[in-house]
Amino acid sequence: MIKIGVDIIVIKRIERLINKHGIEKLKFLNEDEKYSQKPETIAGIYASKEAFSKALGTGVGKDFSFSDISVIKNNKNKPIIKLNSPSLLKTVEECDVSITHDGGFAIAAVILKLK
Repeated sequence: MIKIGVDIIVIKRIERLINKHGIEKLKFLNEDEKYSQKPETIAGIYASKEAFSKALGTGVGKDFSFSDISVIKNNKNKPIIKLNSPSLLKTVEECDVSITHDGGFAIAAVILKLK
C-alpha cells in the first residue's frame, strides 16, 4: 500500500525557536539531524517528520514521535529518512522524501510503501 503525506511550515517560526532555545534544545531534532544551523534546513526536517506522520496516518502523538525517524542526507546531499523505531521497521517497506524551501516556507512530501 502506498501512502503520501505533505506538510508546509513558515521558516520564520523555526528561526524564532532556534534564536530562543538554540538548535541543541529543539526537541523534534535527533542528534544525527543537528548537521545544519540553517533555519530553512531545520524547517525542512520538521516538515518531513510531519509529512511522514500524515502518510503513516497517525499524526504525531502516541503512535509516532519525532524521535522515530531521522532526516539525514546521503553522500549526494539528498535528504533521506532513517527509521529509528522497531515498529516502523516492521511496517514501512520503503520511504522517500522531497524537501523544498522558497518564499519563506519549507515544504516536504513523503511517500511510504507499507508492508
